[in-house]
Amino acid sequence: MTKKMVALVTGGIGGIGSSICGELAQKGFHVVAGYHPAEEAQAQAKLKEWQAAAANIDIVSGDVASFSSCTAMAKAIQQKHGAVQVLVNCAGITRDKTLKKMTEDDWISVLNVDLNSLFNVTKQFVDGMTDAGYGRVINISSVNGKKGQFGQTNYSAAKAGVHGFTMALAQEVARKGVTVNTVSPGYTETLMTKAIPVDVSQQIVAQIPVGRMAQPEEIAYVVGFLADKRAAYITGVNISANGGLFISF
Repeated sequence: MTKKMVALVTGGIGGIGSSICGELAQKGFHVVAGYHPAEEAQAQAKLKEWQAAAANIDIVSGDVASFSSCTAMAKAIQQKHGAVQVLVNCAGITRDKTLKKMTEDDWISVLNVDLNSLFNVTKQFVDGMTDAGYGRVINISSVNGKKGQFGQTNYSAAKAGVHGFTMALAQEVARKGVTVNTVSPGYTETLMTKAIPVDVSQQIVAQIPVGRMAQPEEIAYVVGFLADKRAAYITGVNISANGGLFISF
C-alpha cells in the first residue's frame, strides 16, 4: 500500500485553513493542521470534529513567528508523520490601523506572523523536498497585498512580501521538482469577516463584481489544485480568487 503524502497547513484551524485541511484530506493527503499554542482548546475541539467525521487530519502546535518553535514543530511532525511533501503557509493575523495610529508592535506582530513565518516554516521543510525531488509550497497572500488597503499598511506590506518570497524561492527549487505558488483570496466568509459591522460588510460586497464574499471552500479548491501532482509545471505564480475585486494579469 502506497504511503499517503503528508501536508502541513499552518493556521490550519482557522476559517480558510480548516477548509484547506478538509480539501487536502479529501484528495488523499494525510493532513497536519498547525495552530498557535494559545489556541490549544480550539485546536482540540477542531480535532474532535475531524475525528468524528473520520477525516485524516491531525494537529500540531507551533508559533510561526518563532524560528525555534517552528524547528520544534517540524521535529514533532517528522517523528509522528514523516516527511512533509506539501506545505501551505496559511497562518495570518491583522492589526488594522492607519499608519498615523499604528504602533511598532502592530507593525512587527503582523510582519512576524504574516511574512517572517514563511522563512521560519518553509526553512524547516524545503531541503527535504528538494532532496526527495518533489514538493509543493503554497503561500496564502491576499487581494490587499496586490492592491493595498486603507488602514492596512502592515498587512498589505506583509502580503505583498509573500509573493516576492514565492517568486524567488520558485526559481531556486524548480529543477528539484518543487513548485512554489501563491494564492491571493479576496474577502472570505469567516468568523473574522462575520464580525465586521453590517454596514461596512455591505459596502465591501458592493465593490465585488460577483456580488458576494468567497466561501472558504472556494479558496481551498485553488490550494488543492496547486497541491496536485499534475500541477508540476505551475510555479512562481499568484492565483487570485477575489470575485473580480482586483483584476490584473
